[in-house]
Amino acid sequence: MTVVLGAHNIKKKEKSQQRIEVAKRHPHPKFKKDGHQYDIMLLELKNNATLNTDVNIIGLPKSDKNLHARVKCEVAGWGRTGQKQPISDVLRENTEFIQFSHECKYIWKEYFVSSQMICTKFDKKKGGVCQGDSGGPLICKGELQGLTAFTSPCNCNDPKYPHVFTQVKSYLSWIKEVMKK
Repeated sequence: MTVVLGAHNIKKKEKSQQRIEVAKRHPHPKFKKDGHQYDIMLLELKNNATLNTDVNIIGLPKSDKNLHARVKCEVAGWGRTGQKQPISDVLRENTEFIQFSHECKYIWKEYFVSSQMICTKFDKKKGGVCQGDSGGPLICKGELQGLTAFTSPCNCNDPKYPHVFTQVKSYLSWIKEVMKK
């Protein structure tokens, strides 16, 4: 497996891109393929990335901070821009807003675990994350708060179904433990 950093157009080789082989995958030990819980994996790279204007790091969330509803966040990915649209060649960004956990639980039922997940509202016209964006970032207040987990399988831009993200904050102790190894 190879990680591509600094990419804008995934169909082209760009000067900004860095390709680094993955030395080891670290899936969460409780992850099950048939569920949405513990949907997080760390990739250990064979070489360090070169930090520059195209490749940089983002901070992990502070363990004592809670995100409140209506906080503005950014998402990014190369996924579909709509249900019947193809995967995007170029990186796309959009804005989504944190939604109340109880609203998400009401809609997603047993699929939404509020202690491990975050959900967002989005503008139907602008859309947001969709199929192909899984694992992409949810950046709020300059920190990585979530990783794209799932959307409505029928229509990712249906505002009745909030987008759901793995809450990074819930896994900080596991992340730090893996990084020590």
